[in-house]
Amino acid sequence: MTYYKKMQPIIETERLVLREITVDDEEVMFKLHSNPLVQKYTGESVVESLEEMKKAIESRIIDYKKYGYGRWATTMKEGNQFVGWAGLAYLEEFDEIDLGYRFLPEFWGMGIATEVSRAILHYGFETLKLKRIVAIALEENKASFRVMEKVGMEFEKIAPYEIGSEDAIWYWCDKDLILKNKEN
Repeated sequence: MTYYKKMQPIIETERLVLREITVDDEEVMFKLHSNPLVQKYTGESVVESLEEMKKAIESRIIDYKKYGYGRWATTMKEGNQFVGWAGLAYLEEFDEIDLGYRFLPEFWGMGIATEVSRAILHYGFETLKLKRIVAIALEENKASFRVMEKVGMEFEKIAPYEIGSEDAIWYWCDKDLILKNKEN
């Protein structure tokens, strides 16, 4: 188990704290991204080295400064244990803002993805005043589709996520759609 000093939270839920990822997270992020189970449905290969992970973290730090949001380290409130990351990313090639998450397998099936996704959508629409958010998953990642639907997102299209990549399933939402689906 890895624990961290308390940092300024960006989002808090009943069980979780989301905060910026820092270079101090290099080892736990490597543990997450070097796990073949975690990477299985992402379309990304496993991270091979701490140096590769450090470069990825540095690009996330740039996103925080450039866009005012990014993927955030996610820790349990009780014990401050790292469970993975969740957050928003600007997809320049599509001019879209993507909701995404990745967690260590021992935290799968606990409702964490749904809990943080609801909080992130609320933050995106209420605090950041975003107009639209998408979420993208590979066709085999049925668990992510369930999360997207639970938080009020709707199917939009089947399309590649990257040029030359296999098709992915795209979901979308805006503030009005989330409110409408919350009432139903």
